[in-house]
Amino acid sequence: MKRFLIKSIYNTLGAISVGNGIWMLLSASTWFSTMPVDAEDTGPLNPHFIHDVGLIYLLVGLGAFWCGYKLKNCIEVHLGITLLMTGHALIHVVEILTGTLPPSHWLVDFPLITLPAILLVGLTPGILKLKS
Repeated sequence: MKRFLIKSIYNTLGAISVGNGIWMLLSASTWFSTMPVDAEDTGPLNPHFIHDVGLIYLLVGLGAFWCGYKLKNCIEVHLGITLLMTGHALIHVVEILTGTLPPSHWLVDFPLITLPAILLVGLTPGILKLKS
């Protein structure tokens, strides 16, 4: 059961990240204007930057799928995507706390930025146990 839950978390994160990444890569302007993340709070539309971040989301998603497929051999990939997602979440937290982003981003950022980071950090002890 525990393995099923871990694989489900990785596969859900993988699907959401790959989907988001592909959308960002294929249509930066549509992603910017449609995705309910208040992207305009971070500045004007910058297609190149959105494509760069889209590629990162695509790679994170593929990494998450890899982790779900190779639980016993995924620690390095898990740590990489965990560091990336946690760092991304911390940047948003700092920007909200310093006023760079409005307080509304506590709720806006939680589902797609903060929650995945929390889940990945929470999975780390279990993944380390599987490795040993």
